[in-house]
Amino acid sequence: MAQDLELGLDTFGDVTSGPDGSLLPHAQVIRNVVEEAVLADQLGIDFIGLGEHHRSDFAISSPEVALAAIAARTSRIRLGSAVTVLSSDDPIRVFQRFSTLDAVSNGRAEVILGRGSFTESFPLFGFQLSDYETLFEDKLDLFAALAHGGPVTWEGQTRPPLANQHVFPPMEAGRLKTWIGVGGSPESVVRAARYNLPMMLAIIGGDPKRFRPYVDLYHRAFAQLGEPSQALGVHSPGYVADTDAQARAEFFPDYKRMRDRIGGERGWPPMQRAEFEQEIEHGSLYLGSPETVARKIAATAKALGIQRFDLKYSAGPLPHDKLMRCIELYGTKVMPMVRDMLA
Repeated sequence: MAQDLELGLDTFGDVTSGPDGSLLPHAQVIRNVVEEAVLADQLGIDFIGLGEHHRSDFAISSPEVALAAIAARTSRIRLGSAVTVLSSDDPIRVFQRFSTLDAVSNGRAEVILGRGSFTESFPLFGFQLSDYETLFEDKLDLFAALAHGGPVTWEGQTRPPLANQHVFPPMEAGRLKTWIGVGGSPESVVRAARYNLPMMLAIIGGDPKRFRPYVDLYHRAFAQLGEPSQALGVHSPGYVADTDAQARAEFFPDYKRMRDRIGGERGWPPMQRAEFEQEIEHGSLYLGSPETVARKIAATAKALGIQRFDLKYSAGPLPHDKLMRCIELYGTKVMPMVRDMLA
């Protein structure tokens, strides 16, 4: 199992604080994300995922462009989104952007498709939130047809049909690795199996073991289809520092700022310190020293039988230098420990 588990990182390009405590410009944040990915590549980390958002607190709205910049400065790390909001995009353009990324990176591109937990892209690109489900279902169906390669004949509800249409550039070799991001609905789990796609579980709160029924449902759906199961992954927040106490002290203020800002929009109460500690001890916050984080990742990998774990390492204005140190510890200490624990 140790050899099968890929260990990656995710970031949304959270707008971080500079040395004087003020927020950095979005452009500088994007340049810093590129440096973070370059370090991850040098350390042998398996994957870097960039999330797509269209709001002031996250700098990355076009993950593929930033990933192409990363591709030019790296050699082995796999490159993907976390996630691409397919509902408010054009499936053909998404496929073209990622097949182009695959070409410039010599076959390292992946895409994680989802509906996203934020909805700013819908009014921005002229879509109705009332069409939330229909848009995703229809566009995923088209994207799955594109991912098979070759000319596409397709008909759906949200755009004119295609008849024997070629889409360029094609993948150079094989198929584009396409994950479905799932937040916890049974319908989404079955949909991933129906399209024969790997599933990435976004577990951002509570005991990760509570997602075991979704894992079992995923495997049952494949069994009923007479197909072998595809890969399973988990995306969860976390942070690594030299000691548990240091990790909590550095992470909490900026994590709370991010959480309370989003919570204020969604009607959540401000996060209390006890809730933070509960998520570390019993929930889905992978925070602490390298050994503490490694033990928690290994426990989740065993409990859910996953093939990929991605740590969402950025958190609100938490500064770039601390993120770089987190990545360094993740690559040099956490990853070897996890593989030893699973061996």
